[in-house]
Formats: sequence, C-alpha cells, structure tokens
Amino acid sequence: MSTIQVTDTDFEKTISDNELVLVDFWAPWCGPCKALGPVLEEIASENKNIVIAKMNTDENPNTSSAHGIMSIPTMMIFKNGQLVDRLVGAMPKDAVMQKIEPHF
Repeated sequence: MSTIQVTDTDFEKTISDNELVLVDFWAPWCGPCKALGPVLEEIASENKNIVIAKMNTDENPNTSSAHGIMSIPTMMIFKNGQLVDRLVGAMPKDAVMQKIEPHF
C-alpha cells in the first residue's frame, strides 16, 4: 500500500474508519517534508496494518489549525480515532517505526 492524500473534508473519516493511521502534515515548499516523503512511502509499502496519510497544510488549513500544527513536518499517530503520539521534524525510518510499533 502507498500513502494516501487526505483533506479537511475527509480527515475525520480517515482516522475514524481505520484502526491505525499516521498523518503527515507537510507542504510542497518544505525541504525536510520532501526528505520524509520516501521514508513514509517505504513504511506504507512494508506495513499493511497502518494507513499513512499525507495532508498538505497549505491546501488544508482547517485541520492543521485544529490540531495545533506549528511546524512541519509534523506526524500524528491515531489509533481508533484517538491521537496517541505526535512526532515533529523529519526523522529516519527506524525512529518513525519506533513510535508506530507500540500501537500495532
């Protein structure tokens, strides 16, 4: 599975319809966000039990604002619709997985 795009319109449905979701808040002009992209694609392709969703903060300001996104990239992990962890900044795959694995 590859990453999916989410918007202000379908964000709540995405996190409530899937048991485990990592949402990456990013923007096209953000260098660290671009570096994180391939890492998240790799995690998505290797782990069928998590949905990796990407939200463009420039195009979806409502959700970003509602969740207090102050810097990007910020990743939020939701389990059964509830926020369980927040990661700020680009990080290597093993660091991201270390945050995800306790929620499998």
